[in-house]
Amino acid sequence: MKFRAIMGALCAAGLMCGVSAVQAAESVEVLHWWTSGGESKAVGVLKDDMQKQGYTWKDFAVAGGAGAAAMTALKTQVISGNAPTAAQIKGPLIQEWAQQGVLVNIDSAATDWKKNLPPEIDKIMHADGHYVAAPFSVHRVNWLYINKAALDKVGGKVPTTWPEFFAVADKMKAAGIMPVAMGGQPWQDLTLWEDVVLSQGADFYKKALVDLDQKTLTSDKMLQVFDTVRKIQGYFDSGRTGRDWNLATAMVINGKAGMQFMGDWAKGEFANANKKPGSDYICAAVPGTEKAYTFNVDSFVFFQQKGQSAATPGQLALAKTIMSPAFQEQFSLYKGSIPVRLGVSMAKFDDCAKKSYADEQTAIKSGGYVPSLAHGMAQPDATAGAITDVVTKFMNSSQDSKSAVEALAKAAKTK
Repeated sequence: MKFRAIMGALCAAGLMCGVSAVQAAESVEVLHWWTSGGESKAVGVLKDDMQKQGYTWKDFAVAGGAGAAAMTALKTQVISGNAPTAAQIKGPLIQEWAQQGVLVNIDSAATDWKKNLPPEIDKIMHADGHYVAAPFSVHRVNWLYINKAALDKVGGKVPTTWPEFFAVADKMKAAGIMPVAMGGQPWQDLTLWEDVVLSQGADFYKKALVDLDQKTLTSDKMLQVFDTVRKIQGYFDSGRTGRDWNLATAMVINGKAGMQFMGDWAKGEFANANKKPGSDYICAAVPGTEKAYTFNVDSFVFFQQKGQSAATPGQLALAKTIMSPAFQEQFSLYKGSIPVRLGVSMAKFDDCAKKSYADEQTAIKSGGYVPSLAHGMAQPDATAGAITDVVTKFMNSSQDSKSAVEALAKAAKTK
């Protein structure tokens, strides 16, 4: 009777209604790489929601903005027979894990997902006709963040072309402001590089980075991409080596730097610092990419647990919670992203998020909605890694653009 009384009290408090004793005792171990301020606040929403449903949350956070360290940790766990309940994985890597036969399908939690997800994203959540992953939100990668005070100080305008960008950067440099804050990790190098690829047009981007078309990869336009990246590098500081992305964002927040190329997860850092878009900072599409949208979608995949081939109640609850409208809204408000679920109200979102949503809808209709290579959405790890090596070598040496293009074409053949 005491147990029933306790459960009744919890139910009355809205904490564990409909949760069985077995479910209440289930732990969910979640591997992710959301460790910066805005990110950890966002994942905390999921933790709280699951605990309210009676599940014990075991956090398995592995630092590193692009998730490379987390993927290494995940492989170790799965090989040793200790796969987590769920893990942050995205893009083609979802299908690669599914092919290993270690994932469970979550179809019973995904009854209304198809009509509530963009088609380009819905198909990524599938393997062999079944849902095996739950998407969190959509990040736009091709953003340029600008410290408004720095822009106002030099009398500059928001750049929409590369000549305009370089004009603003020169003015900032002359005023003693570091023009571009940049981190020093390979994924950050690739993020900037793919931004410049996108500035050549969405069709060019798709042919080069999705189709891996050799003619496009060796074209004069690709030479221009490397030339532009080299010129942008002239506005970095000498201390970027090894710098995390959020530390570069902090340089823009505190006025030490004027601009940063980074996906809209950076907006969570501005929000954490109580900075407002429009008055403290400006979010603009990377020059030349106003009508295009590189998407980055974080997802959780669900692993078979010891002695179980089907999804556990905790896994299904986790998937349902992730795709619930209320969670989608709150998670993105903290993370700086926009909901991946269609139809979620944007009323509480700031102007940057509203612009992201409007631009996303336009890009989907116009064919400018493309997967980010730098963030694991466009190519399998082997190919993406080979291209990353080419870009990182170029950005950390005096290599000429012509030989970099030749190396790029070769890397694109890596399987």
